Amino acid sequence: MAKISTEERNKYQEKIKPYRDKIVEIAGREKNVLMAIKKDPRNAALKRLTLVDDMLNLASYQIIISLVSQARLKIKEENALNDGRKSLYKSVIYLEEVVSNYVDVPYADYEEKLVELAHLDAGKRYRLISKMGLAIDLLENAYGDNTKWKWSFVELEGRFAAVAKNIMDLKSAVSNTDPRSPSYEPTVYHLRMIKKLLSQAADRYREKYELSTNRIDDFKQAINFLGALRRIHVLMGDREEVETAKKKLEIWSAKLETDIKRAETQKKG
Repeated sequence: MAKISTEERNKYQEKIKPYRDKIVEIAGREKNVLMAIKKDPRNAALKRLTLVDDMLNLASYQIIISLVSQARLKIKEENALNDGRKSLYKSVIYLEEVVSNYVDVPYADYEEKLVELAHLDAGKRYRLISKMGLAIDLLENAYGDNTKWKWSFVELEGRFAAVAKNIMDLKSAVSNTDPRSPSYEPTVYHLRMIKKLLSQAADRYREKYELSTNRIDDFKQAINFLGALRRIHVLMGDREEVETAKKKLEIWSAKLETDIKRAETQKKG
């Protein structure tokens, strides 16, 4: 690696200063909002939504810092990327606190949590989720294929898939897919995204199980996401997709049972 001159480092620091300033500003605002929630929990969901958006902006600035480092110094700024990863996790966690982190459960189990979001139209919900998905993609791309965090991203992607589903008003989803509905376009795009994310989360957890951890919990989580996908297809009346998901669930569940029995047999010696 070529030695980086003092002049180059100074130019780099000057270039990233506006982003550093924004990071400090957002961190201070986060602290104030959390204190406000603790002092007065009314409208906590709406306050946490501002934190969700702030953490996504924070992650974006941290990713930019790493990209500037690569462009100017030819080195990856791992600290900035790690901070970005933590910010994205916080963003997901804040949204989980608003809409729940449930995966394969009926909508009625968490519908009450969405009451405070009644004013939030389908477009705003979809745009927030799209922003979160873009930030996750940018972070993964910034890390590259050979990162040690490869398998940890499976959890982040899975939790993202869950909140992407849970923020949607599924009770209105069917009526909003009527082309005459003012919420038609964002609802259709959001549903497409949910189906894609749930399917990917299932496949990624299965891949993690097969290629990395061999932990039964990972395989069970893959099945949970597949079950959640089937629920969405049932809700929307996607008959062919329901049958496809059902067959896949049966095959995966049978393999899980076989793997559990094999593990128990090996444990007994």
